Amino acid sequence: MNWISEVVRPRIKTLFKRETPENLWIKCPDSGQMVFHKDVEANGFVIPGSDHHMRVTAQDRLRLTFDEGKWIDVALPETVADPLKFRDEKRYTDRIKDARTKTGATDSIKVGYGRVKGLPMTVAVQDFHFMAGSLGMSAGEAFIKAAETALEKKTPLVVFACGGGMRMQEGILSLMQMPRTTVAVRRLKAAKLPYFVVLTDPTTGGITASYAMLGDVHIAEPGALIGFAGPRVIEQTIREKLPDGFQRAEYLKEHGMVDMVVHRHDIPATLARLGRFFTKQPLPAVNAPEPEPQPAAA
Repeated sequence: MNWISEVVRPRIKTLFKRETPENLWIKCPDSGQMVFHKDVEANGFVIPGSDHHMRVTAQDRLRLTFDEGKWIDVALPETVADPLKFRDEKRYTDRIKDARTKTGATDSIKVGYGRVKGLPMTVAVQDFHFMAGSLGMSAGEAFIKAAETALEKKTPLVVFACGGGMRMQEGILSLMQMPRTTVAVRRLKAAKLPYFVVLTDPTTGGITASYAMLGDVHIAEPGALIGFAGPRVIEQTIREKLPDGFQRAEYLKEHGMVDMVVHRHDIPATLARLGRFFTKQPLPAVNAPEPEPQPAAA
């Protein structure tokens, strides 16, 4: 036994070993640069330099949207976890458990009520981290609850749309959420309450084919992928090359599918301004400039 090599050295290595967090660095998908996670988080999950908008969790989205990052969670109705007893490579119930463990969320939509730049609003957020933001029975009920909350409190409803479409482990029950959410939007319009949709990366499938394209105003984050089918599927179907940037927010704005492309930092102010316009509320009072100091009397 070599006392120096087998006893002393391992202990020295253990003494000076550093634990490095896995998420200490983030690689920008556009530029490839490595950025500190804390710097990206402090910048609203927008990469400094390239301005690439990262996907955010529902919790972070609500924090970035509401004043002082404070809101009231809206209690959501419970649904049957696995109505079809579905199983592919693993059971659907196990997939849901895994998603809940990883994200800490109950399902793909979270709803909050609070003030955005002083204006009361109801906000529903889809979380791509939860099973790709797919829309099933639970998410459909959450959307309807958000609409009911907006009707009850007479506030605008804002939906941050994000997801890969319908959750096919629930079959036709998932597809039925498309007309159900559409009816909820119609109820808002009948009550003359504004409905704003913020299209984030990605917004596709049945989400685009239903409530994501029924807003009074459609806002998109820079670079967001928005469409029904993916570009590759469309190219294979029509057998033609698509234009550069097809289905990206900027291209869709130029062609009239999106009303405006707004940087993430400016979204709360934009929503508040639109909310006041549609509800005919006055703009918040601007502090008058302090008077110039006068010379003391002799």
